[in-house]
Amino acid sequence: MERPTLGVEEEFLLVDPETGVPVNRADEVVAVAREKFGLALERELTGAQVEINTTVCRDAEQARQELLETRRVVAQAAREAGCRAIAVGAPPLGDATGEVTDSLRYRRIAREFGALAEQQLICGCHVHVAVPDRETAIGVCNHIRPWLPVLAAVTANSPFSGGEDTGFASWRSTVWSRWPVSGPPPVFTSWRHYEEVCDTMIKAGTALDRAMIYWDVRPATELPTVEVRVADVAATVDEAVLLAALVRALVTQAVEDVGRGLEAKPVPQETLRQACWGASNEGLRGTTLDVWSGEPRPVRRQLDDLVERMSPVLEANGDLPAVQRGLRLLDSEGNGADRQRDAFRDGRVGALLSVLDVDNADHAESQETAAS
Repeated sequence: MERPTLGVEEEFLLVDPETGVPVNRADEVVAVAREKFGLALERELTGAQVEINTTVCRDAEQARQELLETRRVVAQAAREAGCRAIAVGAPPLGDATGEVTDSLRYRRIAREFGALAEQQLICGCHVHVAVPDRETAIGVCNHIRPWLPVLAAVTANSPFSGGEDTGFASWRSTVWSRWPVSGPPPVFTSWRHYEEVCDTMIKAGTALDRAMIYWDVRPATELPTVEVRVADVAATVDEAVLLAALVRALVTQAVEDVGRGLEAKPVPQETLRQACWGASNEGLRGTTLDVWSGEPRPVRRQLDDLVERMSPVLEANGDLPAVQRGLRLLDSEGNGADRQRDAFRDGRVGALLSVLDVDNADHAESQETAAS
């Protein structure tokens, strides 16, 4: 079984160092990162966000090392620009409306989608895994669909909004679902079928182009990859790498299954939406619909099922140690949403930001790795 390459994209929120309120400092942070550290950051839809991208990585460990280093640089650049970079799915404090970035594309999105664009102060993690061709990509997306609820729960990291607990482990998922083309995709029979559906949405005006086809898993628009977009940005690198390794294993297995002519489980889209909603609401410590059995089951057990099923592939890919490390973190401390709730008891803003601060999280991981 060939080992596919992977890449990871992460979005971070820029906030005031003391209050945790989002600040529109992306231009300054991007400039500092480029001029002082030689790092090319991407701007996002609002001026309070920046994005990082790994190179094409041969395995999860390479992705981990790149994310550790790049997160440190982002944290340093943010400090020098007078703000703080935090890894969080949605702003836990302050106004959740941002200033749209001044670019031709983003201005057009703002004109067409109004307040929806301004309210996208949310940060995700996107995992790309290489596939041989477009037709294979469609089959791979079909095979990955049933696992989207479990993947979403792994890095659920946005329980707060406006200083209040939303009751969700991933509030980002709810905000994101407002886009007309979002959530789990339907089953596609071919690349032509996929193109026809995309064309319909563009004609309808619900997407400006294929880059706005925001389904939770899709063929990438400009790369020969399948892109899984269902997750919050992870609070720590180890959780991001856990997600990336699982996605890589799923794609690896799906490419083989497609090549053998095996059909994916045709989970109805509405069933999958209910399971995804439950996962974003409950997180890893709760229960949501298991689309394989049709019955509600603890999300953590569903994650165990995924790891068990993918263990041979994870081992062949060389990614099993990264998955085991991520699972130990989740079992000992919970996911990002759990740790945020523990930190923000009695409104302790400093403790909350410390949990989410990109630099502090990385230092903690490095110390844990050194001690193990």
